[in-house]
Amino acid sequence: MLLTFHTPAYADITMFGDVAQTLIERMGHMPTVPGAIAAEDVPEALERLRRSIEEERLRTVAKPRPDADDEDRVSLAHRALPLIELLEAAAGAQDYVMWDR
Repeated sequence: MLLTFHTPAYADITMFGDVAQTLIERMGHMPTVPGAIAAEDVPEALERLRRSIEEERLRTVAKPRPDADDEDRVSLAHRALPLIELLEAAAGAQDYVMWDR
């Protein structure tokens, strides 16, 4: 399954569903599809996502040694970058964000 994020302020972003739903939860929202964030709630969702990604990065750095599987894995922080950019644009333009299949 793929999910696509939309806002009038930025190009659409499409992600794998499991990753997208994890990021939606980290923004403090239910990962129901379709879903939306009101314009006035976008800055808070962006801050929650950033904070969550930073906490995960710190946990990852604290690992004594990466597993073989971790070396080939794309981090959630990297996967979140396009969504963070979309949220920044939406926050700056005071626009809503929606997601659907």
